[in-house]
Amino acid sequence: MGPVVDPKAKRYDRQLRIWGTHGQQRLESCCICLLNCGPTGSETLKNLVLGGIASFTIVDGQKVEARDLGNNFLVSASSLGEPRAKVVTELLQELNESVSGSYVEEVPEVLIADNPEFFQSFDLVIATQMREQDMTKLDDICRATGRAKLLIVRSYGLVGYLRASLPEHRIVESKPDSQLDDMRLNQPWPELVAFAASFDLASADDVTHAHTPYVVILLQAASAWRSAHGGRLPGTSAEKAAFKASVNGMRRTADGVPLQEENFDEAAKAAFHVYGTYEIPKEVRGLLEDEAAGPRLRADSDEFWVLVAALRAFVEGEGQGTLPLEGSIPDMHATTDLYLKLQAVYREKAERDTAAVEAHVRQILGRLGRPADSISRETIKLYCRHARHLRCVRYRSLAEECSPETARGEALAAALRAGGGSGGRGGGDLGAPPCCDGALYVLLRAADRFFAQTGRYPGAPAALSPGAGASEVDPADDIPLLRQAAMQVLSDAGLGPNPRKSPDSGAGGGLGGLGGGGGAGGGSLPGTAAGAINEDLLAEVCRAGAAELHVVAAFMGGVAAQEAIKLVTRQFVPVAGTLIVNSMAATTTVLEL
Repeated sequence: MGPVVDPKAKRYDRQLRIWGTHGQQRLESCCICLLNCGPTGSETLKNLVLGGIASFTIVDGQKVEARDLGNNFLVSASSLGEPRAKVVTELLQELNESVSGSYVEEVPEVLIADNPEFFQSFDLVIATQMREQDMTKLDDICRATGRAKLLIVRSYGLVGYLRASLPEHRIVESKPDSQLDDMRLNQPWPELVAFAASFDLASADDVTHAHTPYVVILLQAASAWRSAHGGRLPGTSAEKAAFKASVNGMRRTADGVPLQEENFDEAAKAAFHVYGTYEIPKEVRGLLEDEAAGPRLRADSDEFWVLVAALRAFVEGEGQGTLPLEGSIPDMHATTDLYLKLQAVYREKAERDTAAVEAHVRQILGRLGRPADSISRETIKLYCRHARHLRCVRYRSLAEECSPETARGEALAAALRAGGGSGGRGGGDLGAPPCCDGALYVLLRAADRFFAQTGRYPGAPAALSPGAGASEVDPADDIPLLRQAAMQVLSDAGLGPNPRKSPDSGAGGGLGGLGGGGGAGGGSLPGTAAGAINEDLLAEVCRAGAAELHVVAAFMGGVAAQEAIKLVTRQFVPVAGTLIVNSMAATTTVLEL
């Protein structure tokens, strides 16, 4: 009879290999609220339900309509006329019986205005297909809860938008794509030096010689180099080449020809570990110097900052300028016995470093008036093991991003310049440089302002009354008003003809009295902006009519679920700004505004 396999481990096997059991536990304790369950929201939540979240609540006030059948796989013709939130909730629960689901049949904008306390019970709020004004209110509400993280997702024709918003996101396991092993061969500790010195390579038999770990070879070569060069390591390119030659000179020979010994090949490739300078990554250095781990460390501070403060004390004390040793070593050509002995040397050093950090943690907790055992040893070990990869992402609020007083005009101008283009009519095909992702960001915000003025999106028909159909709209007729709205967005960012003008300062109709400046239908965009907000893009946004195409919604749902998992598990680094997905040019851009 074979071993008993945990059904949960079998179900989540692949994702457990990525974020581990502790990451899965965070996911399984996460309560999510989804606002609007159109295709973008449904695709996002589907991926998270399959991943094994604790529960979800859908807030949606729409009934299933015929148009839903063409872009949302979680509704069917038999559901026509039923509450969309109810239908999607029931079908999502069929995907994973361990996830509980509920729904609220309410328009999200109404819930935001009338019942902001509703969001206090969620760990993550995913808002889809919502306008800037409502998102700004929701952002303030989520930040005030001290718990709910906000993730905004939108599909608009062939364009996707994603942005996270929370005061700060602290990451323990950032898991960079590539990283150097923490070997410390340029600063070996006494036990490692003694281990390397215990080998007599000159008198070793051929098998032992060919299976001695490359760490030993490099440390013995470094010791010989120091003896011959006044105690210093190789510095110049010529010296580094000479050091590698000395490593290769330690090989066994047959009739004067060096033997092919794999461990010496590894030693030559890893020689940079000896003469490379140890540096704390700049991101981690920034955390160690952050006021949140110093003067602003309080009794209610997150454990992340307590541990960063302890790491700083270690670096300044026992570490002598270094972070705790990770304690792991890479695979290498060696006998099992020698590899395990070397591994033990590294692990013992890592344990001593962890114990030193733990002592600092207990001391800091006592100083803050918190229980000394409120942070477990396992948590401290996790932080020490990933000390080189700690990260913290801070997000500006949507109010700061959109307010004329705090908008980052220079950053937006740089994004518009990056798109290039000559502007004006016939600005080139949509896949060419004029299709600027920064311009799409401006036009998405402009579309929201267009809606605020007209009650509909550019190019989209306006519903007359329930069951009465919709009025026909020629998308081209909406281009002038959309252009004016784009001018106002740029103006608020300090890039238009009326910089820093309040969006409500204009009198009468239109969009705040915009349009001074010639050009068809209300003004031309100045300077670089004119080259980015071109006629092709204006026409495309109007042609899209705010439609949610399933292919774009499915892609954005995958991206949003991935970002949500990063936020929940505190693993990997989430997008630090606004992600624009441009399906017309097959590009993505992150705007830090």
